[in-house]
Amino acid sequence: MPRTLLISGASRGIGRAIATRLLADGHRLSLGVRSPQQLEGTPLAASPQLLLHPYEASAPASAEAWVAASVERFGAIDGLIHCAGVFSRTGLLFGAEEAEEPERLWAVNLMGPWWLTRAAWPWLARSGDGRILTLVSMSGKRVKGGLAAYATSKFALMALCDCMRQEGWDAGIRVTAICPSWVNTEMAAAVKAIPRQEMTQPEDLAAQVSLLLALPASAVPFELAISCQLER
Repeated sequence: MPRTLLISGASRGIGRAIATRLLADGHRLSLGVRSPQQLEGTPLAASPQLLLHPYEASAPASAEAWVAASVERFGAIDGLIHCAGVFSRTGLLFGAEEAEEPERLWAVNLMGPWWLTRAAWPWLARSGDGRILTLVSMSGKRVKGGLAAYATSKFALMALCDCMRQEGWDAGIRVTAICPSWVNTEMAAAVKAIPRQEMTQPEDLAAQVSLLLALPASAVPFELAISCQLER
């Protein structure tokens, strides 16, 4: 059944692959992107089933405006797909020049999905079969290397997903935390230990999202861990 879905971070990478797949599946999409001009001339800018809207994950007012515009256009919201996020290699003992990095990641990776979910919640509850899918990352389940700032923001995001799952259950809202390891996107451009063709591909994550949205509420998993390498 077609849904009306809001997708953040849809201008590139995983978010763009998900939007492309779900548009082909027949869903109505509202895409929140920092610069809608990035999608001009693409299939994601020419469909009557689609709304492009400016969205800045770190700005609460931006979430409210996007939700309002989406409801005005489609009259409903059946699901959120949180793909917007930022990466950082800031470690535990960060230098003075990195002092603002932890708060920047917190604002985008945690509070961005929180503000957007809060703004859309009444509509998700009204749907009766609302869905929230969040790109959390394997870094929300374990810590590798010196990625303290990034992992901390993603662990907090996993906790937020569990809060949403519990508070939304009786209203029919189902939540899935999607936890991939390295995905072949710009974020992984500096990774040399894993060939890009051996990483998880954005289109494969999009296929998983398509399946999740097709499942009945009685069969939606809370956590979907996807790794291109052995996790220890």
